[in-house]
Amino acid sequence: MTDLSLDYALQTAADLPAIRKLEARAFGPGRFAKTAYRLREGVAPDWTLSYLARIGGMLVGANTLTRIAIGGAPALLLGPLTVEEAFRTRGLGEALAQKSLDTARAAGHKLVILVGDPPFYERLGFSRTPFGRFQFPGPVDPARLLHCELQPGALEDYRGAVTLFI
Repeated sequence: MTDLSLDYALQTAADLPAIRKLEARAFGPGRFAKTAYRLREGVAPDWTLSYLARIGGMLVGANTLTRIAIGGAPALLLGPLTVEEAFRTRGLGEALAQKSLDTARAAGHKLVILVGDPPFYERLGFSRTPFGRFQFPGPVDPARLLHCELQPGALEDYRGAVTLFI
């Protein structure tokens, strides 16, 4: 009999083909035009912070954190957060994102940003970022630019261009 329990694990490079297929099903080809996707293009996620979920061995969700810099200071970019359509509205996305946030906080990271849906991410501790505080290398809807302080007051240390952390 097949075990249909929900299992969370850290992502590995071997998981990337399945994660990319999940993203293609969830977001379609338009995802490549988004600034956050272009910023992450060709860059591996932080494997120590990025989680996936499987049910009975089948990939049903993934959350990625990527190391970035804001004005030269290290930060993290959350996304994509992807859940197979049949498993949405069951708390799986929140659980994946929360695991990544908790792990990042425990590792001493200060700030996570994303471009996403405020009502969903505000439940996880994200807030709208003040207009003009961060400059992305392409267009971003300022109403969807959110941040989560993993350490109180961390936002004060961040202002400027969003780039990959090198």
